[in-house]
Amino acid sequence: MELVKQVKDGEGFIIADNDKPLVKVIPYEEPKESKRLGFMRGQCVVPDDVKAVGRKEIVAMFEGRE
Repeated sequence: MELVKQVKDGEGFIIADNDKPLVKVIPYEEPKESKRLGFMRGQCVVPDDVKAVGRKEIVAMFEGRE
């Protein structure tokens, strides 16, 4: 229970075997909610044929033409 209290107080510890670290125990933190996904929604337009953008140029490069 002493180790649990140590982690609860914000201090982690390492479990080792023959002086080789095996496990690191640290306090659990709830993941922070990411708000990046969709942050530019409505600010730009993606063409319906987005996969075709630059296709001719890319094919030309693969074929050795520029």
